[in-house]
Amino acid sequence: MNSNPSQLVDPTLHGPIPVRSDWLALREEPVIDPELPIIDAHHHLWTRSYAPYMFDDLLADVQSGHKVAATIFVQCSTMYRSDGPENMKPLGEVEFANGVAAMSASGAYGQARLCAGIVGFADLLQGRSVRPLLEAQMKAAGERFKGIRTLAAWSPVQVKAVPDTDSRQQLLSDKTYREGLAELVDLGLSLDVLIFHTQIDEIDDLARAFPSARIVVNHMASPVISGPYRERADEMRQLWREGIKRLSDRPNVYLKLGGIASRLSGSMMHTLPEPPSSERLAAHFQPFVTHCVDYFGAERCMFESNFPVDKGQTSYRLLWNAFKLASARYNRHQREALFWRTANDFYRLDIKPGT
Repeated sequence: MNSNPSQLVDPTLHGPIPVRSDWLALREEPVIDPELPIIDAHHHLWTRSYAPYMFDDLLADVQSGHKVAATIFVQCSTMYRSDGPENMKPLGEVEFANGVAAMSASGAYGQARLCAGIVGFADLLQGRSVRPLLEAQMKAAGERFKGIRTLAAWSPVQVKAVPDTDSRQQLLSDKTYREGLAELVDLGLSLDVLIFHTQIDEIDDLARAFPSARIVVNHMASPVISGPYRERADEMRQLWREGIKRLSDRPNVYLKLGGIASRLSGSMMHTLPEPPSSERLAAHFQPFVTHCVDYFGAERCMFESNFPVDKGQTSYRLLWNAFKLASARYNRHQREALFWRTANDFYRLDIKPGT
């Protein structure tokens, strides 16, 4: 495996950052606050060639030192059924994640409950016709199935840092999409949404139209301050800050704090000779984390690893160390909310860390 950073630099936002185990191994740190429970609110499992990440990989990361009590699997277009009706093929992903969850729940692989919550995919543009798929996913995973994710990230300029983020303008305003969302809400399921920060007002409008919908915005609304927006970075940061402040007025909207170790947010740490320290990562994260918690409060914010996507820039141990450093200003109650209680409550996990 080539570990020469100079040959791996990609100055654009296109394509994933390869995971380089030999590069990640160049930095080791002791675990900070190892007794603080964690629910990892967002990770994936897949077999993609640039970063294969399956049960054993997740288990190794979860067992790398932090006290991870549970994890949330989030859709990533993996393990779809190869036959049957096209609109039912995403059921395969939920079945797969539930199998992993069942392995973990056996206790044979440690105390952490991997994939304790499962967020699948259903195309809400099917409108009311989406209900059979949602019901099938609920049946397949039982109480582990928590909702679906919409990949709504869209930009007038080409911004695509990870696969499967193609969308279209004003998707969340589409009448048929909202008919599908009404079915989701009626079934008591939640909505994860991937957007760019330039779309925050679309989430605001959706949350206002569906006040009973439980919505969580991934990756702090993905502030894009790199690539085609690099020359307007200060303007983009301010646009993101103002959007987060407005969105905080919607009590049914939550935020996932993470996904920020990416080129979208201006991070190019994968180009360093060795992995960044947790202090350096925390310095990058902290302005984003602080602004989100200032307006949403810890009770509506939850930390996420976004692995293996962010594994191209840091290890699991260092990432959670960085989150702990970036949240050091908060009291114990707030930190418990950020690290596990908010995720536990939003996804209705009923996890009791330490018991």
